[in-house]
Amino acid sequence: MAHITHVAFHVADIDNCIEFYRDFAHLQIVHERSSEHMKVVWLAAEPHANFVLVLLSGGQYMEQPRSDFSHLGFALESREAVDSMASKAEQAGCLVWPVVDEPYPTGHYCGVRDPNGHIIEFSFGQPRGAEVVSHL
Repeated sequence: MAHITHVAFHVADIDNCIEFYRDFAHLQIVHERSSEHMKVVWLAAEPHANFVLVLLSGGQYMEQPRSDFSHLGFALESREAVDSMASKAEQAGCLVWPVVDEPYPTGHYCGVRDPNGHIIEFSFGQPRGAEVVSHL
């Protein structure tokens, strides 16, 4: 059986992306290394997390159209936290999807564009992990 452990993105400005994920998703650096060709940073919610976001320097900005719903999803603790995130993103000029409230399993969510153009969804009320299986 396979278990997802990470998603990796090449990014144009790795330092900008690190700051975004620290500020918006409260991720922290759990591993970092550099060579003459590339900087690699692993970000996670906690030091021993089972899943990490890997950022690799040397990429290009990704021009993801609004109609492309590809995204990373982050769960927040409440509807109010989603509303607050949308407000923060709007003030920062990176809100892509305003807050939407849909029936289960979609829930309450908004979309934010990271500094490299990837869309990040912040949600409340979506099932996660074993919760998904128990609702089938």
